[in-house]
Amino acid sequence: MYDFSIIVPTYGRTGSLDRLLLALTGLDYPRDRFEVIVVDDGGPVALDATARAYRERLNLSLVQQANSGPGAARNHGAQQARGRYLAFTDDDCQPDPGWLRQMAAALEGSSGAICGGKTLNKYTENLPAQATQLLMDYLYEHYNPIERLGAFYPTNNLAVPRDEFLELGGFDGRLRFGEDRDFCYRWQLQGRPFVFAPRAVVQHGHALNFLTFVQLHFYYGGGTGQFRTVCKRKGLGSAGFSSPSWYLGLVLSGIRKEPGWRGAALSSLLVVSQAASAAGLAWTALKAALGPQPVRSLSP
Repeated sequence: MYDFSIIVPTYGRTGSLDRLLLALTGLDYPRDRFEVIVVDDGGPVALDATARAYRERLNLSLVQQANSGPGAARNHGAQQARGRYLAFTDDDCQPDPGWLRQMAAALEGSSGAICGGKTLNKYTENLPAQATQLLMDYLYEHYNPIERLGAFYPTNNLAVPRDEFLELGGFDGRLRFGEDRDFCYRWQLQGRPFVFAPRAVVQHGHALNFLTFVQLHFYYGGGTGQFRTVCKRKGLGSAGFSSPSWYLGLVLSGIRKEPGWRGAALSSLLVVSQAASAAGLAWTALKAALGPQPVRSLSP
């Protein structure tokens, strides 16, 4: 048995996946104590050649499934895993060398906990990507799942004991966005612990333009709506909305973070992100009001 099974869902992004696997070869953790499971979520490009290039440097498995979304892909990987802990990240991320070591230290110090690490934006000069990073930083600062019901750790930098993950049923595969929030919420409702490992760092390399930025936050808002719909169907109480002062603080964080035109641009993008998120939430609520239906993907 391994200490960790690193699970990576992917869909047709061979270049990003190659960079991730290269980063995993640089982990300062004994190679014989972790495995990597790449789950091809029915992508249009064969990944055999990409995986083959790393099999001599990693304990790497490539598994496939029909396109079902990242939550279902992560569950599929978890079923194949042989590690004591599951460590989740995304194919557009690159963990720092100490990532697993820091995760291990935090998990060993808090038995049965979910561990969340620190995610940083790799493309700091890309304003939409940096605005998204500011939003995530603000969420981490004000929504600590250790203290607040409904807060969560995102699945691009999260580790959890495999047995407890499976016992809770894994991620809700119906959710294409928000499956991490749903899982953490169910974890919280059972009184299970959380631990934060700020030195378990993952670099997120998701460059955005204005259009893809708006689309991403629309999907985030829709994911929140799907999460609330699923909570209702499961008979779970749903987490409340934030106060107006919380949103004001979020918008102002751009100006506070960086002076001058760049800070103003970041704050403006944060306003756009919240408008797009509200539109995604409203779109999902409208669909739910039209009648009972399965939760489907927001994106093609």
